[in-house]
Amino acid sequence: MKIGIIGAMDEEIQMYIPKIVNLKEEKYKIFLFYTGTFENHEVVLVKSGVGKVFAAMVCQILIDVYHIDSILFTGVAGALNKTLDIGDVVVSTDSVHHDFDASPLGFKRGQISYTEYRFFQAEKKLLDLALTAKIPNQKIISGRVLTGDQFFTHRDKQTHTYLVEELMGDCIEMEGAAVAQVCHINSIPFLIIRTVSDKADGTAVEDYNTFKEKIAVNSFTVCEEILKKL
Repeated sequence: MKIGIIGAMDEEIQMYIPKIVNLKEEKYKIFLFYTGTFENHEVVLVKSGVGKVFAAMVCQILIDVYHIDSILFTGVAGALNKTLDIGDVVVSTDSVHHDFDASPLGFKRGQISYTEYRFFQAEKKLLDLALTAKIPNQKIISGRVLTGDQFFTHRDKQTHTYLVEELMGDCIEMEGAAVAQVCHINSIPFLIIRTVSDKADGTAVEDYNTFKEKIAVNSFTVCEEILKKL
């Protein structure tokens, strides 16, 4: 099985590189791809860059050029679920574009207009394997991942109600639903793995900058466990 692994930033992929056997680097377009073997699987690792467009681009490249069988997105996110602490991990049951709003045309917020696409379901087998991982003093939960091209630093009532009560999000980030949408259209199994770096509130910037590198390894631990058992 050939697995694609995507992270948006260096901090989210750097711990994978030393673990890849027979590592090779290949540049395609503006992206650097790392190929080799990890836990007895062929893998292709890539840093997408931040945001939905970059994430969708590398996802389609992994499918068309590298012919991967499944995709794992690894990295950090802001917590929406109040039970989550910094360092806890959310693995996606599904994901949605929280910033897609064609409601004036009669569509639900988060629904891609003129389609039935709203919530993109992750692969249950990958999800179940992820939930078997263990991280000391941290919890791993399944939940809904919200995606948009924004970094949240506030919890005003109207926005928070939309994200938590209407969309029922557990964490919020900037790439996952784009990858999920591309995978869904291409019939590629996927899973989003996000470690909480902040709580999407007034201290989000400080917390994110303090913890993103330290705790991104938790997503790596979950990804590694998936590959060991896949």
